[in-house]
Amino acid sequence: MPTVDQLQAELAQARANEARYRLLLEHSDEVSWMADCATLQLTWLGPAAERYFGYTLANAGALGAELLGDLAPRLARHAAGDGEVHLVREAALAHADGRVVPVEIASTLIVDAAGVPVSVVGVVRDLSARRELAEQQKKFASMLSHEFRTPLSTIDGAVQRLEMTGAHHDEGTRKRYRKIQTAVDRMLALLDDYLSPERMASIGRARQPDEISPAALLSEVAGQARTRRSRVDLRLEALPQWMRCDPAGIRLCLEILIDNAVKYTDANTPLELLGKIAPEGGVEFLVRDAGAGVPRAELEHIFAKSFRGSNAGGVPGSGLGLYMARAIADVHGGTVTVRNVSESGAEFRIWLPVGPATGKNLARPGGNSDNSSDAS
Repeated sequence: MPTVDQLQAELAQARANEARYRLLLEHSDEVSWMADCATLQLTWLGPAAERYFGYTLANAGALGAELLGDLAPRLARHAAGDGEVHLVREAALAHADGRVVPVEIASTLIVDAAGVPVSVVGVVRDLSARRELAEQQKKFASMLSHEFRTPLSTIDGAVQRLEMTGAHHDEGTRKRYRKIQTAVDRMLALLDDYLSPERMASIGRARQPDEISPAALLSEVAGQARTRRSRVDLRLEALPQWMRCDPAGIRLCLEILIDNAVKYTDANTPLELLGKIAPEGGVEFLVRDAGAGVPRAELEHIFAKSFRGSNAGGVPGSGLGLYMARAIADVHGGTVTVRNVSESGAEFRIWLPVGPATGKNLARPGGNSDNSSDAS
């Protein structure tokens, strides 16, 4: 039998836990709620509901109707044999002040020992910021497509004219024309098939299978890079056999970093591409050069939209490449960073989460990651 002192200690611990849970609920960005399956009535509504949507349990109104509107048919499906107890859906919720707020509602049926649902618990998340980010990404993709397509179309037309009027040119010159045309065709195809607003917005959102080989991906990128720089050293350390990512997106991210190194180093400067398991978990892909490095004052600005460094004079570009590379890594739940190495040159690092098992992930909280276990 526990002593009085032990019971008092357990009671004090329970009260301390309750205080912590209440503190978490009061400051959470998610609205927690609970309903009774027998009466189809809300029994709990977290304090965040009033802060974010203007509702309390006493006047749940439109919020309660939206939360419980599908509960009766859901319980009927469960009684008919549907064993799914978790549900995530999006809805348009009327705020108490009349405006409409896009939300995500996640809920779970709580069943008793006999498997009968007795209550449902869930959270409501405001999707306004996510929708705004998606709209910004769509606008960015449109701008990016235009920025690339205009000069590429000019080059495409010029090369075609040169080919049509250059029958007297030697074979070496005609070969260079064909090489330019092939590169232009590749970039235009990339724009058509990949960098459309819809395609950019989908990077990292669609669930990909855990069957992308990071070693094969890096080898492919290194081979392509050697058409632009004669020496590209590839070094592969211990890597997972498979990872989940949008391969075209990560390939593009790597190619942007390599293109950046090619543009800002001499033609005889070797590049290094390294893949290994990151110290903090996940994988890291490093693109290193032995150039002059990035000016210290510009390191924190180099990924900003339209930013061009002090050494960019005479180097063509729009300042969008590194911004796009970071955007691609971000939607995978990863990061892109840069540092100057001690010897000389710059090191760009892509970090990507790799889950310990299918459907798991190491992505940072709040990340918009394809590796996320709740990606659809």
